[in-house]
Amino acid sequence: MKIQENISLRKYNTFGIDVSARFFVEITGLLQLQKVLELKAYPKKFILSGGSNVLLTQDIDVLVMHINLKGISIEDETDSEVVLKVMAGENWHDLVLWSLDKGYGGLENLSLIPGNTGTAPIQNIGAYGVELKDVFESCTAMEIATGELVEFDQDSCQFGYRDSIFKNKAKGKYIITSVNLRLTKENHQLNTNYGAIENELKKLGIVYPTVHDVSKAVIAIRRSKLPDPDEIGNSGSFFKNPIVSKKTFERLKKSYPEVPSYQISKSEIKIPAGWLIEQCGFKGKRIGDAGVHEKQALVLVNHGNASGEEILDLAKTIQRTVNKKFKIEITPEVNIIR
Repeated sequence: MKIQENISLRKYNTFGIDVSARFFVEITGLLQLQKVLELKAYPKKFILSGGSNVLLTQDIDVLVMHINLKGISIEDETDSEVVLKVMAGENWHDLVLWSLDKGYGGLENLSLIPGNTGTAPIQNIGAYGVELKDVFESCTAMEIATGELVEFDQDSCQFGYRDSIFKNKAKGKYIITSVNLRLTKENHQLNTNYGAIENELKKLGIVYPTVHDVSKAVIAIRRSKLPDPDEIGNSGSFFKNPIVSKKTFERLKKSYPEVPSYQISKSEIKIPAGWLIEQCGFKGKRIGDAGVHEKQALVLVNHGNASGEEILDLAKTIQRTVNKKFKIEITPEVNIIR
């Protein structure tokens, strides 16, 4: 176990924010993880995984533990289903491609979501009508205080829209070490209801899509809208899509008949945060090196050397403007570290 000092975290976060870790250690095994948690010389620790859903606004003056646990194995299997155990450090999109190569279904709509598997349950990642909870079996997490492994099933994870127990009651108490996913081997239930997917499949001339076809459609859509973090720093969708009451939506629709929406329940409507932001004139806007992506207003970007504080200031300006114009609050999906 090697603990390094004064390490730049620029390559460990997809925003490309250049802050430093006072101390840094790469975690590649469960026993090592337990031993690091027991180190009394470093009483405070910061957990970092793929760095795809985090905005670092300052140097981290404690021990940064980079979770890099690797491995994919089959836990259970029948003629129609398979349960995969995926270690926390596995790249999510690589896992999706791996599962498709094996002929497994369930993850195709979640293609090209940045980040690692261990962080997927924390915010119940989702896209194009599918959420992690739809394929989630359980996850194993190490309790930080004791070093003991604890299993969380779907109910105990308390999944919500981009939410889970790990963002609330269990926040800061556990480190997810592996995730079990239940996927189909045959009779895949494809979800192509989102208009964007339907349109992309038509464009590709596909009438009877496979899981591979749906994945290709999703990848094409995301690449047309979302910037590659390797080319320009970003963390994907910065804000959650707000869910409003039917009364609020009807009020909004009177002034903006073209407002896009998705029915969540009889009394709740989801409105794309990107549309709200774009109506406020922020799409493509740049303040120094902090900016809003030119193709997708939901994405904040680092044009090179923006600080985390500069990106956060832009995000706060967007929130205030949207609230003033529409009387709707939008909240960050990204974890902001201050």
